[in-house]
Amino acid sequence: MTDVSRTTVEQMLAEARAIVRRVSPEQADAELRAGALLIDIRPQGLRERDGVVPGSRIIDRNVLEWRCDPASPWRDPEVADPPGRQLIVMCDEGYQSSLVAVVLKRFGYEDAADLIGGFQSWRASGFEVQPGP
Repeated sequence: MTDVSRTTVEQMLAEARAIVRRVSPEQADAELRAGALLIDIRPQGLRERDGVVPGSRIIDRNVLEWRCDPASPWRDPEVADPPGRQLIVMCDEGYQSSLVAVVLKRFGYEDAADLIGGFQSWRASGFEVQPGP
């Protein structure tokens, strides 16, 4: 069994944020208009309660690796085809998305980014939100 050194979530978050690009809601909006894809990883309950960003791709966190890995038979074509698509990850407040952006970088999405402050900052910045499903 491989020995994995113990770390904290705060250490993981700091390491992730040192290597992923973080974007403000304003930057994300501009990049979405230029063709980037926003991936919403929030749980269904939060989407129902708070709404969704129009055009975002909803991918539940528990299947994200299978949907985003270009080599996976269960990949989401909107995400993985064509390879190298610019992806921005959005969670509720901008923590989990930092960790997920690292996973996307490991899959080859070199410019994977996360939304600073998550959905809450998007909404607070006055960008469009639609009622949840």
